[in-house]
Amino acid sequence: MKPYQTLLFYKYTHIANAEEFAQQHLAFCERIGIVGRIIVSGEGLNGTISGTVVQCKKYMDQIRNNPLFDGIEFKIDEVDAPSFERLYVRVKPEIVHSSLRGIELIDPNETTGIHLKPHEVLEMLQDDDVVFLDVRSNYESGVGRFKNAIALDIDNFRDFPEKLKEIEGLKDKKVVTYCTGGIKCEKASGYLVKNGFKNVYQVEGGVVKYAKETGGKDFEGKLYVFDNRVVVDVNTVNPTIISTCKICGTPSAHMVNCANSICNEHFVLCEACGWKMEGCCSEACMQEPTKRAYDGTGYYQRETSLA
Repeated sequence: MKPYQTLLFYKYTHIANAEEFAQQHLAFCERIGIVGRIIVSGEGLNGTISGTVVQCKKYMDQIRNNPLFDGIEFKIDEVDAPSFERLYVRVKPEIVHSSLRGIELIDPNETTGIHLKPHEVLEMLQDDDVVFLDVRSNYESGVGRFKNAIALDIDNFRDFPEKLKEIEGLKDKKVVTYCTGGIKCEKASGYLVKNGFKNVYQVEGGVVKYAKETGGKDFEGKLYVFDNRVVVDVNTVNPTIISTCKICGTPSAHMVNCANSICNEHFVLCEACGWKMEGCCSEACMQEPTKRAYDGTGYYQRETSLA
């Protein structure tokens, strides 16, 4: 057993006073000493946190004892060190930003796709009439995705509604949406249902839960995560690498943010090119005064805040 854990969780639920809840929640998190990122909204809670086994248990007990979060599921990874350096709790209009393009009106407690357990996902993967739809950003699907999945070319989840016309032909097919931990699919699948898609499903608990219970079979590449691990292995059955270094084309799954903070592009950069390019995506970015120090990870922690 490793000394630390990283918890991934979300819950769509009505929080009457998000600002007040966030203030109290921040104080509690600081008191028990966890680190990570938590988003609070009137529509619910979304977070990834990290700490010792004891700290994480205190956090889970606190949340599970609150009737607001009845039924919440924590996806737990054992890690050698905390997956964040700091803590921030933020109040936002939504727990997954969708930029007021229609999808924000979806209430997953009322409209969403049929949830598939991991063993059901395995069965669906063998069905030629089923289409797996990746609703994550292109840099996430670029480093890892389900075999034969449709990966939309979107920079952010808020762009998902604009891609609906590209998948109109799937309205009569069985469509299985998936994302990292399940939260984006709650709204994406509901949005598809509202727009006339007849057989919509979602991977319950996302790729994380699927991998834990099945060994990650037929998930090609690695899984992008939003902490200082950046990418993690999820397939122990038939693992592959599907991404290549942007600079030299060598097969690699080493994801970074461009060291130039103004650029901040997410891309694949092999270890050798990482040091050669000082973590940058181009020679132009290497010359910018906004270039951050590269430590080999390509991950840059945001500042602690409540805003």
